[in-house]
Amino acid sequence: IHEHPLYLIETGRADHVVDQLSEGIRKVCQALAPRPVTLRLSDFKSSEYRNLTGGDKYEPQESSALLGWRGASRYYDPKYVEAFKLELKAVRKVREEYGYKNLNVMIPFCRRVDEMQKVVDLMAQEGLHRGPDFKVWLMAEIPSNIILADQFNQFVDGYSIGSNDLTMLIMGCDRDNDTVAPLFDERNLAVKRAIRHLIAVAHKDGKTVSICGQAPSVYPDFAEFLVKSGIDSISVNPDAVVSTRKHVAQVEQRILLDSLTGKGRADTEDYTW
Repeated sequence: IHEHPLYLIETGRADHVVDQLSEGIRKVCQALAPRPVTLRLSDFKSSEYRNLTGGDKYEPQESSALLGWRGASRYYDPKYVEAFKLELKAVRKVREEYGYKNLNVMIPFCRRVDEMQKVVDLMAQEGLHRGPDFKVWLMAEIPSNIILADQFNQFVDGYSIGSNDLTMLIMGCDRDNDTVAPLFDERNLAVKRAIRHLIAVAHKDGKTVSICGQAPSVYPDFAEFLVKSGIDSISVNPDAVVSTRKHVAQVEQRILLDSLTGKGRADTEDYTW
């Protein structure tokens, strides 16, 4: 759209946001129906919003936009909530007017449990009620999502691990900073322990866990770790789909054979929290 949503509201063109978003979303839902589609809601940073037409008026100058006003913290904020409602109207239009009930949503960068409740309540107020035919997922990309997963569980149907941000925040390491970039590694034991903990806590309450990020595409050993940890699904780069599928199938076959023979397969690292 290339224009700030609050600018479009101010200039009387709010419907433009709803129409443009809903049309784009509809195309995906139509192409994949009846398979489920999960829409990750907006997660622009203030620096990115400011670059949109009219954005200067509405966006703060943040020294660290990556850790600033982004994701869920925008949705319920009185300064931005009307813009977020346009996203929700687009989702509702796709589901109700276009009839694509295969559309679900995912909440990115949600720092606190009470934030998640606010967002779910806000969606319900806008006619999007979480239930059997409308799933709400959470991007697990902040350590608090992992540590408090037992509390986040009551407001979500599952998680998608954002391994890039999660690794950066667990390791305290900006992967875009050349000075410390070599320290960024999704395979670090601290990250693996966090992932395995999330899977265990989510599964305890019947929630699913997937992962998006580069690690499973780049590191076969990391994909193997995920399978052994019981992850429900893995997203990979398009060029890695075939090789990753084969690798995952091999790992699953080994796990099955080990369970049948009673051998088991011990982990070489301690993943207990």
